[in-house]
Amino acid sequence: MGRAIEAVAGFATNPGATFTPLTASTGQSFTVRGTDITKGTWLLAAWAFNATAGELRIRSPRLHDFFSGIRNRVTSAGTMVLTGSPEGDSYTQRLYAQDNLTVELTGGGAELDTATLLIAYEDLGGIAGRFIDNPTLAKIGLNETTAEVTVTAVTTGNFGGAVAINSSIDNLIANTDYAILGAMTDTRGDTIGVTGVDFGNLRVGIPAEPSLRWLGNNWFVKLADAFGAPYIPVFNSANKTQTTVDVQTNGAGGTYIINLRLVQLLPGQVPGGATGAAVQAGGGGAPTSAGQPH
Repeated sequence: MGRAIEAVAGFATNPGATFTPLTASTGQSFTVRGTDITKGTWLLAAWAFNATAGELRIRSPRLHDFFSGIRNRVTSAGTMVLTGSPEGDSYTQRLYAQDNLTVELTGGGAELDTATLLIAYEDLGGIAGRFIDNPTLAKIGLNETTAEVTVTAVTTGNFGGAVAINSSIDNLIANTDYAILGAMTDTRGDTIGVTGVDFGNLRVGIPAEPSLRWLGNNWFVKLADAFGAPYIPVFNSANKTQTTVDVQTNGAGGTYIINLRLVQLLPGQVPGGATGAAVQAGGGGAPTSAGQPH
């Protein structure tokens, strides 16, 4: 068992002024996964992408109330974090195992609108996600690099267009760990998703907002800093063809050029995931010491 982060996205078709329950993206659910109730499950962030201004509402009898719950205005044509913002110290809402969250949107009457919840599990059965915190990143980080991919999104409100993280530029060093700090995109959408065995085959997510490049480019770093926890995902290049990037957006679809900001890590420092490749000492010919000034 281990830590996990999952971006769960959904869409509402022609919601208009009436709160409309989101349809979860294919293969996903707004029911919180079953987990050890003595461990924390958290709503790290939520955001939405509407063509027309509206509201996002998240509610459950297990939360404050089932009448209004967590309710935030959504501006038109902008993917903004609405709750649990990682922009500095923040507050994260506790969630409860197997709770069926009601997630709803208002928006335009002739469009498909979207929203995403980013949920963190301290200890999720059957998952062995690999994540580090900022002090660990500073200690074992070696070199920064970029993985650039091109994703053709679908128009149905589902995640789509998945490509391998090395599909455009295959510059990753063999058998080497990389931390994902965040991502930038040239096209606005709802969510950039990254899925892989190193994350327990769950999808971690980043808001697809090109105007907030400083936030997206440091998304997981800021989450780890804001909530004081290991929320920076790590994958091994041995799993690069099984580590995929996709996009969830509204009915406009579109082509997205995405830059994933990566940091090469010292070998053997982060516990191994599904392949065990990451814990082989000296993988990729990496140096044996690293770190940044403090």
